[in-house]
Amino acid sequence: MYGKENAVQRCRNHKIRNVLSYLPEEQRDQAKTALQAAFLLEADKGIQKLRQLAKWLERDYPSAAGSLLEGLEEMFTINRLGLPKSLRRCLGSTNVIESPNSGIRSRTRRVKHWRDPAMVVRWVAASLLDMESRFKRIMGYKELWKLDTQLRERSKENAVDPTTKVA
Repeated sequence: MYGKENAVQRCRNHKIRNVLSYLPEEQRDQAKTALQAAFLLEADKGIQKLRQLAKWLERDYPSAAGSLLEGLEEMFTINRLGLPKSLRRCLGSTNVIESPNSGIRSRTRRVKHWRDPAMVVRWVAASLLDMESRFKRIMGYKELWKLDTQLRERSKENAVDPTTKVA
């Protein structure tokens, strides 16, 4: 499902990389540590800490502060869902998605003419099957049921009553 009500988690690794790219070398370790520490906190406390960091950065490094504040709420979705640390570590990054995408790209890059959409699907499926033996389990995979439960509950809370009339 798509829409505003659905949970979105932004990649924390990319956020750290983006913020640090605006800082001089001597400021990066401190900022990285502050970001990583905030991601371990409850959502509201983590957001508050990062807003403080952005305020500190604003005067000398406004681009870093802007980068930090952009999408800040979506950096803490997995914290808000109350997921265990093992799942937060894995799901806080887009590596789970980027690795298969990279594998598909490398296996299909020489195909110059796609006859039809079915051919694309076959190549993607063949690529994924070829990579399957090298996929690693998601860290915390035994606790994925907790993610499923939280998302289902959230979906029920955000469901629109079909009997309600929209003005």
